[in-house]
Amino acid sequence: MNNKNIIPEGFFWGGAVTSFQTEGAWNEGGKGPSIVDARPVKNNHSNWKVAVDFYHRYKEDIALFKEMGFNAYRTSISWSRVFPDGEGEPNEEGLKFYDELFDEMLTNGIQPVITLYHFDLPLALAEKYNGFASRKVVELFDKYARTVFKRFGEKVKYWLTFNEQNLVLTSPQYWGVTLADNESVEALRYQVCHNAFIAHAKAVKALHELVPNGQMAGMVTYLTTYPATCDPKDAIANMKAKELLTDFYFDVFVHGEYPSYVTSHLEQNNIMPVFEEGDAELLKDNTVDYLSLSYYQSQTVKHLPETDGHIISGVCPNPKLDTNEWGWAIDPIGLRVALKDMYARYQLPIFITENGIGVREELDENQTVEDQYRIDYLRKHIEQMKLAMEEGVDVIGYLSWGSTDILSSQGEMKKRYGFVFVNRDETNLRDLKRYKKKSFDWFKGVISSNGVNL
Repeated sequence: MNNKNIIPEGFFWGGAVTSFQTEGAWNEGGKGPSIVDARPVKNNHSNWKVAVDFYHRYKEDIALFKEMGFNAYRTSISWSRVFPDGEGEPNEEGLKFYDELFDEMLTNGIQPVITLYHFDLPLALAEKYNGFASRKVVELFDKYARTVFKRFGEKVKYWLTFNEQNLVLTSPQYWGVTLADNESVEALRYQVCHNAFIAHAKAVKALHELVPNGQMAGMVTYLTTYPATCDPKDAIANMKAKELLTDFYFDVFVHGEYPSYVTSHLEQNNIMPVFEEGDAELLKDNTVDYLSLSYYQSQTVKHLPETDGHIISGVCPNPKLDTNEWGWAIDPIGLRVALKDMYARYQLPIFITENGIGVREELDENQTVEDQYRIDYLRKHIEQMKLAMEEGVDVIGYLSWGSTDILSSQGEMKKRYGFVFVNRDETNLRDLKRYKKKSFDWFKGVISSNGVNL
């Protein structure tokens, strides 16, 4: 590292969450049920009814974020809080909650970074239309996006359309879609993928029309991959896996058209999605302002015979890396690999909107958590981010996943990511009190020095 700090003034430091993992108040304020609320609760997991009660405690939490020095905080708007059934008239009480939330953030010097959709489709749209398998839901998403842009455009500059949009092919259930046995499942997956791209492009178009200074990102969860060996067959397998894991989505976000490595496969297998009139032009004319990624881990890819039936083949753990308890490899250099590759391909600003490590934790006798492992994890990732920036990559912000402890995406309170311990477990809400961990003061020092003191 040279002595000059590579991180510019105005860089975004903060945290990231979703509405459904934090807010609770699942049936308050006129909110309708989402597909998350309807999910069966697994053994030793939590439901979503209270989460960490951010709906009622956001002022307390934002005060903690201000104390840490956050100047950005990412959350999502709950579509079913704004449109309880996904359609019809907007729910004023839901809109008012986000008005007050964004006002509180701005008053405390925190820029809202807002995701339109984070896997919590209004349940009615899944039951009535099979979620994003239907173009009707694409139109309803456009109406929802326009509603919130009109309402919050003066308060929110940075937006993301879909969280981790690259999961749509492998996990269409997150878009409210049930795959029927009697259809070509691969064809339906690609149709849902296409519908999500169209919904994304419509949201980009709406933002640029309604909020002239608004900035919209396309977002993926970036799984850095390496060939499992130096066998050239593993190298080409890794390249093909990367195309469908990340490149496909960024290529459409940035270039506004499907890449030939995808269209060749779709045409050869007669599964090209239905492009309605104007779709190609919509994609081409509504590209993104910046790119966003979540980054947690890397894996390797080995060559497998084509007959294994998976859309993405051969992805396997890296024996060279340590993992957390959930099997996620710890690979800070993989973040730098991702950033360098993204910037070389697209030359757009990059916003790291999730990075962190989940660990089982309980308060010690001093009413804190000595989470030196989290400090080490985040420090090493920020160091690699800075190296990428020294090598010319334009990174505009770094948001750690969690801020306070929250329910994991599967409903596990035991998988803790935050700088602040929230006193509850899977089934016992205890008192939901907040306690600062050791990492709280460390991250405060990182932010106050703009990334110099790690």
